[in-house]
Amino acid sequence: MAAKLRKGDKVVVLAGKDKGKQGEISSVDPKAGKAIVDGVNIAIRHTRQSQNSQGGRIPQAMPIQLSNLALLDKNGKATRVGFREEDGKKVRFAKTTGETV
Repeated sequence: MAAKLRKGDKVVVLAGKDKGKQGEISSVDPKAGKAIVDGVNIAIRHTRQSQNSQGGRIPQAMPIQLSNLALLDKNGKATRVGFREEDGKKVRFAKTTGETV
């Protein structure tokens, strides 16, 4: 199935502790159905000090389910993603505005 959400997309969180937060997708794992969004679903990782990095409590973005994310349209509102063919190519479009993503 084609990916509705891809790396670099601006999304909003629909459910969970970070509901309403917005961010950009930094990576997607389609097999697990999860994505990592900058500034969302932050966990504290305790790391040991090494020669090249400082130890301590480091905040890290954890994966979040794709079903809990929605694409942001040009108006800044959550929208669903549809597919259509333009010039022989399959493109994604925002259902609210109808414009291609």
